[in-house]
Amino acid sequence: MRVFITVDVEEDCPPYLTTTRGMKEGLPRLLDLFQERGIRATFFFTGEMAERFPELARRVVKEGHELGSHGHHHRRLDKMNTLEAEAEIKRSLEVLREFYPVVSFRAPNLQLPDHLFLILEKNGIRVDSSKARYKGWRKGIVKIGEVIEVPVSVTSSVLRLPWWIQRFIHGRLVDPIVYFVHPWEFVEMRGVRPDCAFNTGEKALDLLDKLIDHLDRAGYEFLMMKDLV
Repeated sequence: MRVFITVDVEEDCPPYLTTTRGMKEGLPRLLDLFQERGIRATFFFTGEMAERFPELARRVVKEGHELGSHGHHHRRLDKMNTLEAEAEIKRSLEVLREFYPVVSFRAPNLQLPDHLFLILEKNGIRVDSSKARYKGWRKGIVKIGEVIEVPVSVTSSVLRLPWWIQRFIHGRLVDPIVYFVHPWEFVEMRGVRPDCAFNTGEKALDLLDKLIDHLDRAGYEFLMMKDLV
């Protein structure tokens, strides 16, 4: 079984907050855990976060992880016309490719209209992970034009459920398994809606550590998105 642990790097719990505690506190904690566990992950940065926190983008690359694009401002591409969406994608790539030869993409809110796959292809994206099995995607890994689509398995909040519930869910997932988390989940969130606040901070970090240990003991192969190219 192949497993991809991915990180959507954006401001805190958008669109409800515009703070960046996740960048300042959560992302370093996550990188420390991955370094301790020997895990390599794909970090889908918004261009804006890379501009504001270049030292973190550099750390991600220095520690052997993949840097991918998550758009530029975490704005939904399905709410834009084609020209606006292309500009958003290209701007993010201009910023991120100053740090890393980006070939992977994930749309904000996992909302990528099919006509934008051609835009991704034109701009050198080889792997996308914007479709989701929990949102109805049933095809597994497919090629759309020259872009490899790798669907997400479960929503990020699943990884903050009590471990006994999680274990049941993980056991029902099919190859390849794609998880995603956000840096803000590893900071204790308060004053936001329950799905953004539940089991955040140290609890979320402990649960992710349990998941990595579970996958490692079961012999899963940890991959980054670029490994499929």
